Formats: sequence, structure tokens, C-alpha cells
Amino acid sequence: MEWWQVALVVLAGTWAGIINAIAGSGTLVTFPVLLAVGFAPVSATMTNAVGLSVGGLTGVLGYRRELAGQGRRIALLLPASLLGALGGAWLLLRLPEDLFETVVPVLVVLALVLVVLQPRLQRRLRDRTAARGGAVSRGWPSRWAAALAVLGAGVVGVYGGYFTAAQGIMLLAVVGALVVEELQRLNALKNVLATGVNLVAAGTYAVVGGDRVDWRVAAILAGSSLAGGWLGARFGRRLPAPVLRGVIVVVGLAAVVVLVVRT
Repeated sequence: MEWWQVALVVLAGTWAGIINAIAGSGTLVTFPVLLAVGFAPVSATMTNAVGLSVGGLTGVLGYRRELAGQGRRIALLLPASLLGALGGAWLLLRLPEDLFETVVPVLVVLALVLVVLQPRLQRRLRDRTAARGGAVSRGWPSRWAAALAVLGAGVVGVYGGYFTAAQGIMLLAVVGALVVEELQRLNALKNVLATGVNLVAAGTYAVVGGDRVDWRVAAILAGSSLAGGWLGARFGRRLPAPVLRGVIVVVGLAAVVVLVVRT
């Protein structure tokens, strides 16, 4: 690679780490850059997943205060996300990439609608819980909501294992619609689930398709996304909920534009 290509990958990896910690969709920065410097689509997907998977760790650590008290929630959702990631990674190795990408823009738009409607959905959850005589507080308003969240985490995990772009936004939408919680704490939970999915997918690619991973570029993405994840967590957790929701919507709309242009 030429020096300017390396610099471009470093910048893309850093920006992707920042975006992933705050909202998700960092892949939509790095994936087009890898294509631009000469990678084939599947090789770019695998190299990108391996590199960015490490960057999520700093995002998780940066949001550790917001993760306090969410251990049971993580224990419930993370296994579903990891199993979904295994399925998604298998699909990437078996199915044509275009087959799945055709539905991605629609999924992202639906996720953005759920993010925008999250405050209203959570008010309805509180009202239904109160009407049934239950205590209105943070957490699952009912068992069916928890079950749907597990199912949703698994489905998003499949998507994340196949093509990671915008999975963070989808996770925020699914979990935010089913649990009564502050957006920043949901974002911290999203970071854990998305990082888990990325690590499982990256491990699968490394074992099964390691010959299609450019390890030098993956290492560059890992280092730069680690720095970006730290920066994103440092500043993202200070954003008020309405501002954070606005950032998520803007990033999501940009994701839709990029995906539509690509397809």
C-alpha cells in the first residue's frame, strides 16, 4: 500500500471507532475506503470486521459507568447476539453478498424510525405496566418484552455477523423499544452487544477465511479504531439524550445513502 492509502485507512479507522462508540455504522466509513484502495468486497468485509472488532473494546470501557447495574440484562441478551453472529458469519461465507445488502437500507430506515419513536414507546410501556398494577421503573416491563428483546438481539446478531454496518443503530432501536431505560445506558449496552458480535464474527473469519483477511490492514484498523473508540466514548457519553438521538438519526440516514448508492 502507498503511504496515502495507509493514512486514509488510519483516518477511516479512527472515525469509525468514534461513530461506533456513539451510534454505530462505523463500517460505512471503513468499508468504502477499503474498496477504494483495491479490496474485493468479501475480503474488505472480513478485513474490516477483524480490524474494527478490537476498537469496540475502548467504547465499552469508556461507557463502564453507564453499564453499572446492567449485568443481568447483558447476561440475557449477549448469548443471543453471539449465536446470531455465528449464523451471520456462516452466511457471509456461503451466500452472495448482494442478496443480503438489498434489504439493508430498509432495515436501517425501520431502525431509525424506532429510535425516533423510542420516548413514545417507552411511555406506552410505562402506562401498560402501571395499568396492570406493576411497578413503573427501569427494566423490562413484562416477560414478553424481554423475550422479544432476546429474539431481536439474535436477529441483529445475524445481520452483524454478515455485514456489520448500522447494527448498533438496529440494536438501540430494538432494545430501546422494549426496555424502560435512559438512552445513554442503552448505548452502553449496545456497545457490549455489538462488540461481542464483531469479535465472534472476526474470530470466525480468521479461522475459516483467514486467507482473505489482509492482516496488516486489519492491524491498522484495530489500532486506529481503538483510539477512535476512546474518543467517541469520552465525548459521546456527555451528550444529552435528544442530541445523542439526533446524532444517531443523522448517522443512520448517511448509512442509508451510502448503502443505496452502493447497491
